[in-house]
Amino acid sequence: MRLHLAILATLLTSPGWAAEPVIKDGGTIQLAGSTYRLDGIDAPELDQICVDDRADPWACGLESRDRLAKLIGKRDVRCRDLGADPTYGKRRIGICTVDGETASLNQMLVREGFALNFEPAAKGRFKADEAAAKDAHSGLWKGCFAAPQEFRLWQKTTTLLGASCRSDKDRQLREILFPDETAMPPGCPIKAKLAVRARVTGNVGIYHMQGCRSYAGLTKPERWFCSEDDAQAAGFRKAYNCRGVRRRN
Repeated sequence: MRLHLAILATLLTSPGWAAEPVIKDGGTIQLAGSTYRLDGIDAPELDQICVDDRADPWACGLESRDRLAKLIGKRDVRCRDLGADPTYGKRRIGICTVDGETASLNQMLVREGFALNFEPAAKGRFKADEAAAKDAHSGLWKGCFAAPQEFRLWQKTTTLLGASCRSDKDRQLREILFPDETAMPPGCPIKAKLAVRARVTGNVGIYHMQGCRSYAGLTKPERWFCSEDDAQAAGFRKAYNCRGVRRRN
């Protein structure tokens, strides 16, 4: 019996083990007890809003997640573990593939325009895929959007990307991409706000959970998260008045 359990444990922790994946967002997969951030790419956050090719607000973060789920379908997924995520030790970095495809999911997301190449130009592993998606106005590139890394830091003055960005509508576009009142994605009730005082602890902001004394009073959160792990991975710390509130992950 102990031998059987040991074999099962080995299989479940093996990088090649195929299991039912949980798609956390457009660039993160939970597989066989490990959470992998897809290496070399940057996908929109779940709560990120873009502008589509008709100049309407577009929940591009949710669509990026759904596109990753569609690429996988019901096929087996395998992730090659490249080590711990340097920005959040509970996550791993991975190159993930799906049965029947020669390209990795990492590459396919960039190729379809639902993620950006996230490496220096000198490396450029997915740079050609990004350029092709941009030229074809695929995915995010058909509209107007802020690069995910700029959205995370709420950089309102960042250079906007996409075929539908217009200089004469710059102010209106930025108001959509960085709204005063953000909408909660389904199942993601944790509120967060960037805060200078959080930098003392090496964070970028503070998150507030349902049940915290500060939750109701935070009427204009800049970010929304589905779990504490997601908030912490993005560099936010829990509000001090939430110490007794049970975590939800």
